[in-house]
Amino acid sequence: MTKDELLALCAAYPGAAVDCPFEDGGNVVVRHAAGRKWFALVFERDGKLCVNLKCEPMKADFWRAAYPAVTPGWHMNHTHWNTVEVNAGVPPEDLCEMISDSYRLTTSPARAERSTRRAKQRPQP
Repeated sequence: MTKDELLALCAAYPGAAVDCPFEDGGNVVVRHAAGRKWFALVFERDGKLCVNLKCEPMKADFWRAAYPAVTPGWHMNHTHWNTVEVNAGVPPEDLCEMISDSYRLTTSPARAERSTRRAKQRPQP
């Protein structure tokens, strides 16, 4: 997977915005446009494409045990963030699950509450 493909995958989430807040331009943040919270940081380290993703602590440990390419978050809180070396053996479906979890975990509580409230108000089949 290329950097552009990874960014496109992350940017496909509702309300996602791609941003280059750092002067070097090499690190790219994908954030919620409304709350500006990051859910992915795409970068290269030692010539390898990587992405930092937020994760629930127990699941973070699970992914790290499952794949050597998943390590504690580089320059992030090691309890809540993982770094994934993208082209190093993590299946695409697992990477997509990690991105989805990160997106969900960084969604603002107010927005998540509104979504839950709407879901409860929907007619049941």
